[in-house]
Amino acid sequence: MDLSTARTYVARSGRAAGYCATVSARGLALLVLLPVLVYSAGLCLVGVGLLVLPFELRLLRRLADAERTCSGRRTATPATPAGPHARGTLMAVLSDPATRRDLRWAPCMAVAGTLLGLIGAVIFLFPAAVLVLVGLWWVFPEDEPIKVMMNIPIDGWGSALYVGVPQFGLSVLLALTGPPLIAGLAAASSRRLLAPSATSVLAARVAALDRTRTGAIKAHGDELRRIERDLHDGTQARLVSLALQLGLAERTLGSNPEAVGPLLTRAREGAEEAMAELRDLLRSVYPPVLADRGLAGALSAVVARCPVPATAHLGALGEVPAQVEVAVYFAVTEALTNTAKHSQARSASVTLARAGDTLRAEITDDGRGGAAEGRGTGLRGMRRRVEAVDGVLRVQSPPGGPTVVTVECPCAS
Repeated sequence: MDLSTARTYVARSGRAAGYCATVSARGLALLVLLPVLVYSAGLCLVGVGLLVLPFELRLLRRLADAERTCSGRRTATPATPAGPHARGTLMAVLSDPATRRDLRWAPCMAVAGTLLGLIGAVIFLFPAAVLVLVGLWWVFPEDEPIKVMMNIPIDGWGSALYVGVPQFGLSVLLALTGPPLIAGLAAASSRRLLAPSATSVLAARVAALDRTRTGAIKAHGDELRRIERDLHDGTQARLVSLALQLGLAERTLGSNPEAVGPLLTRAREGAEEAMAELRDLLRSVYPPVLADRGLAGALSAVVARCPVPATAHLGALGEVPAQVEVAVYFAVTEALTNTAKHSQARSASVTLARAGDTLRAEITDDGRGGAAEGRGTGLRGMRRRVEAVDGVLRVQSPPGGPTVVTVECPCAS
């Protein structure tokens, strides 16, 4: 085993031990919270619990949501969200299906989670413990009771080698393999207890599809009205002017041939302007650069034209459906436009990569932050466009920055 592989194993075991420690701490918190929940449920008979129990259940929800996120990362599976934290009366909290799953998970986590997490974290420390125990013969060379109590059969360097070295090797092997196995078991158990039923998943999926369909229809209607407005106010007006100039030239041709030349010149200029507007309109529907250079090439051109100094990190994308290319292209373009207009950023970056059947774009800037939907930044339109292809748009923009816009779209053929 080379040094790089050893570091990988140690890092993996360290992350697993950290998760085990978190699970143990969360279990200890539940050991305190569960009796309080039971006591508050009893106080509901006298009315006091009706005020206290919803707050405690929301606290339980926060612990469960944290475990959903952590266990999802451990099992390499996206955690199924439980939805927004319930607010309001006790009945509103109890009617939330996620509350029942939280109550099902809490006793198991309080007992098994605390124990498993503690074991996983302690196993990771076994090599250090063996080294300490082996060295105690040097610290207490004459203190036989301590050696017996600590079970240290070592009285010199010879016995340290033939007893301590094998113990240390076994402890290292156990520390590298034990925590990942225990962490995987704890994460799988939590996901099984916290995961919604198939009916709930289907209902949530139907609701999401209904919402995205409504957004897609609205976005399509807005796009059609924009095209109609641009054609009516721009191209149609120029074509009418062109027809009038040609008609005037036709009537003037017999009486004053010298005046026809300027009229035809203006007519030609009007035709060129109308063609330019039509090209701009077609470019807004499906940018030709996507057909010519693909999504990676098109975004490279967008980044190069950005007024804010920007960098692009583009991975291998493979074959991407046309509708996904358009959605991601316009989302990145709009995000960079917002960066240039509103963020006061000094730099920006665009990262585009594909992981399996998911295309992910991340746009980051170091501006002032505070971006939110409904403030004229186009985020609502971006979200509708992305959700129309069954994608997800996430915006993290705390006051003071940085702003991170993440777009994830399925691109399976």
